[in-house]
Parts: sequence; structure tokens; C-alpha cells
Amino acid sequence: MINIKENEKLSVMNHSCAHLLAQAVKHLYPHALFWVGPVIEEGFYYDIDLGDDVITSLDLERIEKEMKKIAKDGKRIVREEISKEEALERFKNDPYKIDLISRMDEDSTVISCYTQGDFTDLCRGPHVESVKELKYFKLLKFSGAYWKGDAKNKMLQRIYGVCFDNEEDLNNYLQELEEASMRDHRKIGKEQEIFMNHDLVGKGMPLWLPNGAIIRKQLENYIYEKEQKMGYLHVYTPCVGTVDLYKTSGHWDHYKENMFPSMKVDDEEFVLRPMNCPHHMLIYGNKLHSYRDLPIRIGEFATDFRYEASGAVKGLERVRCMCQNDAHLFVTPEQIGEEFKKVVSLILDVYKDFGIKNYKFRLSLRDKNDKEKYFDDDEMWDNAENKLREVLNDLGCTYYEAIGEAAFYGPKLDVEVKPAIGPEITLSTCQLDFLLPRRFDLSYIDSNGEKQVPVVLHRAIFGTFDRFTAFIIEETKGAFPLWLAPVQLTIIPVNPEVHGEYANQLKERLENLKMRINLDCRNEKLSYRMREAQTSKVPYSIIIGDKEIENKSVSFRKYGEQGTMTLSEEEFTKFILDKIANKEI
Repeated sequence: MINIKENEKLSVMNHSCAHLLAQAVKHLYPHALFWVGPVIEEGFYYDIDLGDDVITSLDLERIEKEMKKIAKDGKRIVREEISKEEALERFKNDPYKIDLISRMDEDSTVISCYTQGDFTDLCRGPHVESVKELKYFKLLKFSGAYWKGDAKNKMLQRIYGVCFDNEEDLNNYLQELEEASMRDHRKIGKEQEIFMNHDLVGKGMPLWLPNGAIIRKQLENYIYEKEQKMGYLHVYTPCVGTVDLYKTSGHWDHYKENMFPSMKVDDEEFVLRPMNCPHHMLIYGNKLHSYRDLPIRIGEFATDFRYEASGAVKGLERVRCMCQNDAHLFVTPEQIGEEFKKVVSLILDVYKDFGIKNYKFRLSLRDKNDKEKYFDDDEMWDNAENKLREVLNDLGCTYYEAIGEAAFYGPKLDVEVKPAIGPEITLSTCQLDFLLPRRFDLSYIDSNGEKQVPVVLHRAIFGTFDRFTAFIIEETKGAFPLWLAPVQLTIIPVNPEVHGEYANQLKERLENLKMRINLDCRNEKLSYRMREAQTSKVPYSIIIGDKEIENKSVSFRKYGEQGTMTLSEEEFTKFILDKIANKEI
């Protein structure tokens, strides 16, 4: 989807269209006052104070009609530069503009206004030459927005829109928005009862419902099995730690603004943990280790808490409470290359299993000039960064380098994935760390009997289960693969009174094989119940009638297909179990 803000021509058109919106609103609501109307990636918006009036969908249609009327009139858009004193006088009856003007530097700021017909607005510009250039636009939605984004201030009404220079591009864009709306994991998550949010729990704190819990558990089982085969040792650690723990790790100095406030309990000061590495450092340091013990791979499905701005939280994709697929690998310097290679290979293996193809590697490096953010050891950083480059080159991975994006303790590999909708997101990471083992005084005994400091690889394959689930929901539109679906099979007896008992017996036999079954014996027409199963996106629907009972067979239909297949119960059972075992996408 095109980024309006990054396209110079469209950016100017959308900014001009925001003024067209404001002029139309002023015609329909003479008492309206305006805050700001910036261009955003998806088009533009304007924050408006309408007093006691409340915008509805019908009002959007009225405003859009008025905008078209103004555009057809074709008035020129005229720029005027005025002094701060003149600006304060001209907008003296508008508290929002007065607030903007008052905060401008009188000596260095050029204050400009743009006038189109009977409407003048304070603005830097630039704009198109005439409103008649604004033909292809659409008002998209409306919402509430606090003045200056502060919940203590008045609630304004925000109207969103988009503008293009031709009808075809506008229609294509609207189709993309419709597709994005159909894939939105928040919408699907609500429809399929995967997760919910509640104000009493708090923003960014999702509640996983039974269907969501099944999906998450299947993902946990999937990655646990892979990690176990690779020698990972899984642990459980507390969701809190003392402030001293994070001072020792360095996170208190480098990450405090992303952490929840500390809380005092008795004579200790605790904080909700934002990451798990300090806990895992202490587990490693719990006993002496020989070089023969390494690598030691400590894994955990750990709940973490990070403070995200309330405006940034989004469903499962951006949360304040998350569960990480986390692990820390304690290795000797000689083992760095091989272990990093195994992590990258695991990432590629998982992406293959889930059909993820549109991704790229970002090698996040330090900024050598930033001595505050990054641990000051040039030799350590150079060695670490070169090690990661070497492995990526050996694996033939295409990557790009991002200066200043490393963690404070070491360089990292981020895997940026292009989802079905929206901008790229980071799913998997692997970070190299020479610093934290020193801070926690970790060691192992080398072949000469001397103490050495291990190196740590921080890695997360799924990233968080929350974000990965959001990604999978949008990739599949909620039509999950058989092995991952909360309900794998729906059994629908043709006549519940006649065929219900046999259908229930079949359900019990399949459930004994660990399949997740829904039995639909509602007193509704068969066609209605079949349609319901399709709407619910259950992978397979089984129809049981006289013929199936007589032949001990199963007639079934795959989601999204019209045809029905019939197999013996034994053949069908093998067919389904094979698909589950192979985790077919």
C-alpha cells in the first residue's frame, strides 16, 4: 500500500484536501474550530472542535458532498505571509490557533496563511494552486482525539480522508483498504473469539480467549519441540525483578523509559520485567561450568511488560504485556559462529514451515560516535559485528546494515517481515552480547583450568507469541491451517434427531485421537449449518447422513471449496492425522 506521506505530489494534494475538508465543515458547522490537519501515511486527518455536535457516518457524506461543491467552484489557493502580531489579531477568536501562534519564535518563524474563497487557515504549506485540482478524494472514518494527545484536555473529533490525482488510483487504494479491513487481526480476533481487551484490565493488555489459547499453545508446542531437539533447556522465572537486578544488567540506565514504574514491597524495590536476560544470567551463574558444558541454551516462554504509549498499542501486534519465545545461548568465543548459524537456520526453517517468504535481514550495528548508548569497547564491537557478517555471508543471506540500531550490549540480526497488510514488522531477532556476562560476573573453566567469560546470544524466533499470532491471523484471514485451527472439524448430522447419536459417537472417536471437534446438532437447515461452518472458517466440515452411517464412511468438505469427498472412517482419520502431523500450511 502506498505511503502518501512519502510521495511528494500526493503529500501536497492531501494537505490541500485537509483544508478543503475544513472549509466544508466550516460551511456546515459555522461554529467549528480547528486544531491541526497533517498528512499521514494513509492520507490526512483534521482535528475539529464542533462543540456539542457529534459526527456520524451520514455527516461524512454531507461533508464530502460539500467538499465536491467547493472544489467544483475552483477557487485559487493563495499564500500570505504575516507577522506574529498580525496572526494573533487575525485569529484572536480561535483559541487553538492562538495556542499554535503563541508558541512560535517571533524572530525566526515565517507565519503563513492560505486562503481559498471564504476560508483562511494558518499553515506552512505547500498547497496545490486551486481547489479544482482536488477531484478524487474520499472521507474514510472519524474518531475522537484529545487536544494535543493529552487525556486531560478536551476531546476533539478527528476526520480522516485520502486524496489522489486520478480515479483509478483512488479506487485501487480503497480496495486495498477494504482488503486490509478484512484481514485486520483485531476484527478477526473478535469475530473468532481469539482475544479481547477490556478497560478494567488496561490498554495493551490482551486477554487470550479459549480459541486464542489453543492457537498459542499449538505455537508453543511447535517451537518447544524444535528447541528441545536442538538441546535447549527450558525454565520458568518470575515476572518481576528488583531494580538492582536491572541496574546490574544496565537496563535501568538504557531502557528505563520503556519499563513500568517501580514498586516498593517491604524493603525491596521491584519492577515488572521488560526482558528475561537478567534472570537467565543468574540461572547460568547458579553453578560452575566447564568449557565442556558449553554451549548452554536456556529457553523460556516468558511474560514481559513494556510501557508502550497508549496511542501505539494495537491488538496483539503492539502490546504492553507479551509472551516472548526467548532464549539465551551461553557459548565460548570459538562457538559464536556455529551457534549463530544454527539460530539463523532455525529462523529459516520456521519461516519455511509457515510459508513466510517476504522478509529481509537487517544487521543492526552500533554508532561508533554514540559513547552514551553503547558500551565503549571498540575491539569487542568490531569482533562481534565481523562474526555476524561472516556467518550471514557464509549462509548466502542477503542483508543490509543499520548503523545505530544495535542493542547497548552488542550487535544484532533483525528479520523484517512484510505482512499481508501494513508496514514491515520485526519478528525474529538474534543479538550478540559480550557485556552482560561481565556485569553478572559469569565464567566457565577453560581447557587450561582458567576462568573465562562466556559470550551470550539473545534470540527470539517467533519474537512474541502475541505479534506472531497477529501476523498469522492476517496472513490467513483467520482461515488457520488444520494443525493450528482452534476447531479442526465440524460434524454436521443431516437430521440431528436421526443421525445425531452416530455423529456424537464419531466425535468421541476423533477426540480420542486428539482432534478438536465441534458437533452442530442445532435445529437448523443443513444448508444453514454448512454455511455457518464456512463462515467460521473451520478447515473441514463432515456431513453425516443415512449413507455415511450405513457404509461407516465420512463425507467432508474443505473450507473454501464446493465439492464433497467421501472416504471410509479409517481412511479419513489417516488423511486428517497425516495433515496435522505434517503441519501443512
